[in-house]
Amino acid sequence: MAKSGSLSIRVVEGRALPAKDVSGSSDPYCLVKVDDEVVARTATIWRSLSPFWGEEYTVHLPLDFHHLAFYVLDEDTVGHDDTIGKISLSKEAITADPRGIDSWINLSRVDPDAEVQGEVYLAVQLLEDARGRCLRCHVRQARDLAPRDISGTSDPFARVFWGSHSLETSTIKKTRFPHWDEVLELRESRGTASPLRVELWDWDMVGKNDFLGMVEFTPQTLQQKPPNGWFRLLPFPRAEDSGGSLGALRLKVRLTEDRVLPSQCYQPLMDLLLESVQGPAEEDTTSPLAVLEELASGDCRQDLATKLVKLFLGRGLAGSFLDYLTRREVARTNDPNTLFRSNSLASKSMEQFMKLVGMRYLHEVLRPVISRVFEEKKYMELDPCKMDLNRSRRISFKGTPTEEQVRETSLGLLTGYLGSIMDAIVSSTGRCPLALRLAFKKLQWRVEERFPGVEHQLFDLRDQHADPQTSRSLLLLAKAVQSIGNLGQQLGQGKELWLAPLHPFLLQSISRVRDFLDQLVDVDGTEEAGGPACALVQPSTIVREGFLLKRKEEPAGLATRFAFKKRYFRLSGQDLSYSKTPEWQVHSSIPVSCIRAVERVDEGAFQLPHVMQVVTQDGTGVPHTTYLQCKNVNDLNQWLSALRKASAANQDKLAACHPGAFRSGRWTCCLQAERLAAGCSRTHSAVTLGDWSDPLDPDAEAQAVYRQLLLGRDQLRLKLLEDSSLDTAVDMGPGKDLDATDGARTEVLAQQRDATTHLLQVLDDLEHAHKEFQKQMAL
Repeated sequence: MAKSGSLSIRVVEGRALPAKDVSGSSDPYCLVKVDDEVVARTATIWRSLSPFWGEEYTVHLPLDFHHLAFYVLDEDTVGHDDTIGKISLSKEAITADPRGIDSWINLSRVDPDAEVQGEVYLAVQLLEDARGRCLRCHVRQARDLAPRDISGTSDPFARVFWGSHSLETSTIKKTRFPHWDEVLELRESRGTASPLRVELWDWDMVGKNDFLGMVEFTPQTLQQKPPNGWFRLLPFPRAEDSGGSLGALRLKVRLTEDRVLPSQCYQPLMDLLLESVQGPAEEDTTSPLAVLEELASGDCRQDLATKLVKLFLGRGLAGSFLDYLTRREVARTNDPNTLFRSNSLASKSMEQFMKLVGMRYLHEVLRPVISRVFEEKKYMELDPCKMDLNRSRRISFKGTPTEEQVRETSLGLLTGYLGSIMDAIVSSTGRCPLALRLAFKKLQWRVEERFPGVEHQLFDLRDQHADPQTSRSLLLLAKAVQSIGNLGQQLGQGKELWLAPLHPFLLQSISRVRDFLDQLVDVDGTEEAGGPACALVQPSTIVREGFLLKRKEEPAGLATRFAFKKRYFRLSGQDLSYSKTPEWQVHSSIPVSCIRAVERVDEGAFQLPHVMQVVTQDGTGVPHTTYLQCKNVNDLNQWLSALRKASAANQDKLAACHPGAFRSGRWTCCLQAERLAAGCSRTHSAVTLGDWSDPLDPDAEAQAVYRQLLLGRDQLRLKLLEDSSLDTAVDMGPGKDLDATDGARTEVLAQQRDATTHLLQVLDDLEHAHKEFQKQMAL
């Protein structure tokens, strides 16, 4: 039974944050950590004490994760960023409500003694002899301890407490991965039963020692099951900070954990789902899809839509699935202008389908223009209320420009960018995925069938967050493109009348977009939208690319900073290739099949931030490590995630590796002198960021659908009873024989009853299979 887990995280906004700058404001951003590993960083919101982020992340992770933390910091141009506060959520707190967390939570002070991480390996024996009781504590090693010194390491030692006695190990200098291998013996008189507490400390020559964490075991545990293995370090117990003075964050967090059964267990459910899309849609009330559409609500609807789209994509029936939902949506819509405007399963499924199938197309078409906006950083503004004449001084060499001059210059820049965007879009018909075009064609057909005679954002195109001016420029462009996409239906209406100078260009572009849409759906409609896909991304497709700094193989004599050279990397399902420039013909490559681990590297290894390592093995089994430096923490996380996904199916992946580097004859992390010494830190191959390129996993997707259907099982049983009662009422009508209408109604009710009974049986069988597998796992 495979296990899977994912965290859905939304950092919404903050309020009442304290001012950290002399201006009386702050420049806040959030770091998101899972078990002390940074998985995401939000944008910085400049000059705000009530920032709005609205950023969403999905993190795939192992089921043994412990806690999630949010740190709010104030970005400073000079010096270190100031810490404002933190929120820490345990796994138990997140799962206390099946719907997850959706609330304002107060920030608490960051207490150094509570900032503990890592594990310690202990082997404990409790002995008795004529002299009394003896506890023998073998303190072997620790890993991933918190860095307490400015060098990014610590000088750890262990202190063992039992009863009234205590002993200490030796101090290991400059490491977060100490190996003590020391046995400490403590004695106490008979008749007493004391807990065992092991504390880890960072030794400091000046000042007090810094706390690194502790573990504690009750007398009962020592007697019945003496500790032997790795134990997670915990902070000192302390009273909870009521908070409030540091402000608060509004967060949405939901944890989904599943145990996935073998494929054959889901086949009956899959058969029912596939049958659903082949039958009549408008009057369907009993198929699994109809039940799911009725049950799903809120955030669950988007997750469910993603799973269903992926499931049908894998079977080559995405087009039939979308057509089924479209028929139901169109049948219950009276005004064509409101079609797909609701938060329905149909609208969410079409949205997810476009992301999954069309995201790469979107990137190819729009990335060049969006990159220009980021790089040129031109000031553009049409709204008089937001116009800053001082900031726009750069566009004029004759003093501060007037409002009219700023408007004219901005209009020229906007129409220039918009012209490039429209040229890229309307000339991209041939590059649009066939599956997308066929789905649009079928959608157009269903809408015209229902309403005869009726005429008919930017997704992660850059890796880094935009600065405030670039964000505003992109927003202006988005508003204009949206007006064009709406075919000018509300042009000149609403509050944004300051967009009027753009109207001539927008009206001119609308006719081009109409022609583009006609070309888009002018495609052979015989092929199934989605095709018999086995993967969203083919092995040869580039899933990530960009410049990274690569460490030279053996940079003897070079200073660390000069040992890294800039190279352009491309990752596909087959290899990780790199060259001097994107156009460079000669390139080197690392086969994805040879990757055994992809991990972060401690900043102290090279005195550089955002470094990762790709550990490979050749045919002889000799490990080789390539060190790569990324631009920022988000770039690092995205490369880590992409490489881990690409190598997910590899066998013989490493369970541990070195987060340091082998330099000057020893590892910088654990100080071992053997280059081939076993790794000192656990690997994190299961921790990845969820996005449109996630591989298809039919069993996990079927499990998610089953879990959602299970929530409505009681409603299905109630419906079965109601259908049986109606059937009986028709059969037993007083004083008359059954006519043709009654007979047809009886037949329909019987079919609905049989379908509901079949679905309930499938759900019961799956529940039984889960229980049987859990029993086997327990044994």
